[in-house]
Amino acid sequence: MPRPFRFGVVAPRTTDPTTWRDRVSQIADDGYSTLLVPDFPLTQPAPGPMLATAAAQADLRVGSWVYAAPFRPAWLTAWEAHSLSLLTDGRFEMGIGTGRPGIEDELRDKGMPAVPPPRERLTQVRETVVALRDFDGPDRHTPVAMAVSGPRARALAADVADIVTFPLDGKTRTDVERLTRDFRTGRDVELALAVPVIGDHVAAYMASPDTNPAALRAADSVAVLPDDVEAAAEEIQRRRVELGFSYFVFGADHAKRFAPVVAALAGN
Repeated sequence: MPRPFRFGVVAPRTTDPTTWRDRVSQIADDGYSTLLVPDFPLTQPAPGPMLATAAAQADLRVGSWVYAAPFRPAWLTAWEAHSLSLLTDGRFEMGIGTGRPGIEDELRDKGMPAVPPPRERLTQVRETVVALRDFDGPDRHTPVAMAVSGPRARALAADVADIVTFPLDGKTRTDVERLTRDFRTGRDVELALAVPVIGDHVAAYMASPDTNPAALRAADSVAVLPDDVEAAAEEIQRRRVELGFSYFVFGADHAKRFAPVVAALAGN
C-alpha cells in the first residue's frame, strides 16, 4: 500500500518576526503537517530557536531542511535535535545533509579551520545520527531526513534515514525515476520531494535565484509543478504512483495557494 500523503512548507524568515509567526499559524490552519526551516547561518535565525517557536505557536511537526553537517560538531547538532524532539513532544524531524553547492566557500568565509572533503562530510552525517540515537536512548526515536545523491550517501540513508529526498539540480524525471527505483532498503522509508518551483515562481531558500522555470518544464523536471491547483493535484498523485513520493514540500509563498491540494490529498 502507498504511504498516505503529507505536506510540508519551508518557511524561512523573510519578514519581521511577528509576520513570520502569523505565517506559521496560517500554515497550520491550512492543513500542512510540517514546518521546515533552512540552515543558512547569519542570513537566517538559528534553526533551533525558530523551530521551538513554531512548535509552541501551532500544532505542527517541525524540522530542519536541512542541517549542513560541516557547520557544527556532530554531538552539537545531535544535542540540539534531541532537545527539539523532547521539547516538542516528538514533533521534530532532523533533516541533515553534507551541505549545499558552494558550501566550501561558505565555510571558508565563516573562518572554519578546515574544509572537509565530501567523504568526510558524509562521515559527519553518520556521526551525527549515531550521536542522536545515543541522546534519544531506547524510549525515543527522532526521525532523520536525509538529502542524498551519490551512491555512498544513498547507502548511508538506506541504513539510518527515516525520510529520504534527492537533490534535483539538473535531473530529469527519468533521472529521478532511476534514483527512486535503485534506492533499496529493508526498512519502511518515506520518500520526500521538495518542489521549489510552482509555475514561474521560485521559492526562497529552496533553489538558486537564477533557476529557470521554463527550462525545468522543458526538461520534464519534478522540481516544478503547474500553478493550476487541479493540475498540480493530479501531478502529485502521479508522482506517488510512478516515483513513490508521498511527502511533498513547498515554499512558504505557495502554501496558501496550494491549501486546497492539501485539503484534498493529505492523509489519503
